[in-house]
Amino acid sequence: MIRAVFPGTFDPIHFGHIDIAVRAARLFDELIVAVYDRPVKTLLFSPEERMALVRKTFINHSNIKVMGYNSLTVEFCRKTDSQVIVRGLRVFSDYEQEFRMGLANHRLAPEIESVMLITNEEHTFLSSSTVKEISSLGGDVSSMVSKFVENALREKFKEIGSIQQFVNTSLRD
Repeated sequence: MIRAVFPGTFDPIHFGHIDIAVRAARLFDELIVAVYDRPVKTLLFSPEERMALVRKTFINHSNIKVMGYNSLTVEFCRKTDSQVIVRGLRVFSDYEQEFRMGLANHRLAPEIESVMLITNEEHTFLSSSTVKEISSLGGDVSSMVSKFVENALREKFKEIGSIQQFVNTSLRD
């Protein structure tokens, strides 16, 4: 059995993430969508909230599991007996970062392979930061996220108000 891990913060999960996960699930016997809970970046949703949104997203996919983790991705792969790390590529600039991360992971765990999947064209602009900013400004993100994620974003921004601490760029300019 070939088990793969698709790691990320998924803050929030969007259609680009879903595209990569569903396609990876067709390639491997089991896919673990691994929700990282100790990133360097500031997150909008708590680990529990992100896990709940990701679980709801893949509830009808029998070979997709959702798990949280807070260690090196390769250590999580070893712990779950996973042989592959799946990553998504949107644009050319993603390649350099993913290439370096893949090399570092290979240095740490040569027995674990990295597989990069190119996102579908309609999702190349999508990032969680973009989704969060558009939502925080009252924009329509229904073409970017599922309805329950859209609702979660709306509720979160009612609760906290501002998004400035969560994004590096601005669509206001």
